[in-house]
Amino acid sequence: MGTAGKVIKCKAAVLWGMNQPFSIEDIEVAPPKAKEVRVKILATGICRTDDHVIKGAMVSKFPVIVGHEAVGVVESIGEGVTTVRPGDKVIPLFLPQCRECNACCNPEGNLCIRSDLTGRGVLADGTTRFTCKGKPVQHFMNTSTFSEYTVLDESSVAKIDGAAAPEKACLIGCGFSTGYGAAVKTAKVTPGSTCVVFGLGGVGLSVIMGCKAAGASRIIGVDINKDKFQKALAVGATECISPKDSPKPISEVLSDMTGNTVQYTFEVIGRLETMVDALSSCHMNYGTSVVVGAPPSAKMLTYDPMLLFTGRTWKGCVFGGWKSRDDVPKLVTELLEKKFDLDQLITHTLPFKNINEGFELLYSGQSIRTVLTF
Repeated sequence: MGTAGKVIKCKAAVLWGMNQPFSIEDIEVAPPKAKEVRVKILATGICRTDDHVIKGAMVSKFPVIVGHEAVGVVESIGEGVTTVRPGDKVIPLFLPQCRECNACCNPEGNLCIRSDLTGRGVLADGTTRFTCKGKPVQHFMNTSTFSEYTVLDESSVAKIDGAAAPEKACLIGCGFSTGYGAAVKTAKVTPGSTCVVFGLGGVGLSVIMGCKAAGASRIIGVDINKDKFQKALAVGATECISPKDSPKPISEVLSDMTGNTVQYTFEVIGRLETMVDALSSCHMNYGTSVVVGAPPSAKMLTYDPMLLFTGRTWKGCVFGGWKSRDDVPKLVTELLEKKFDLDQLITHTLPFKNINEGFELLYSGQSIRTVLTF
């Protein structure tokens, strides 16, 4: 492309500080350095994790460009890039895969050493590619997709089938893959089992889809917002309950409902109290509980160790356990083969300039996933 090697001026949604609205700004995006890729974003989803930066639940430096669930096209590549080339359709990866660190090399690992979950805010060389009003702007989780153009390390880019619709496939960059993988890859849900999903947002619905795909015979959705029940039932839940409907602890309610046979529980909210509730709700001896929702930073969890002593398994789950560069292209292929339906998760599609409206839809509970198009 004619822009290769040049600074690109474009629009981006910049967060200048905590608890502020997004400001659509003119920014400069520098060319990619060695082992980096510059990508033109086509569509990006609004995820609760982005809101964690606004609210301060995730550590970040400001100003910053957030966004991490997207599809784009490679505009140009830096020296030494071998896995993608200009014109390739790609998904940015908030969870990189360098294929060299011990997590990448272990068949059970996926938390690459190059991940930026602590708000470092720069690329691998320690610098940023964004400038706005003469000031450097921070990156977010190696991706920063709330921008017409972004620069990523090669380890944070997965080439996908060019036939994939950007406004659907972008969900594979975070929400869908995280939930679906939590069931089929992290928990390894077994056929005929009983599963309980705490939190029925976009990721929670994706967990339900994963439990159904794995052959679970009973899938119970739990949420205080009953407006979410219909969608949960539509994607595969067999029943839904609200913790507010009984004075009993939710673990007792679920035990009574199932005859104490809950094998898998998933916490997809990110609340410390609900994490303990989910752990308490799976079978005391052979149950497995998976923490899927991002926990608030700088918070400590207190629980009764007897919950684990009796035999339960408590697991964490980053990006559904997938190895990002290896597995994301495969998930896109499965999407094209209609092995799952992402239309059920997308409630709103808006132009990028309406990003603040998209977040209002998130806050009001009206949206499951809002996708912004460029």
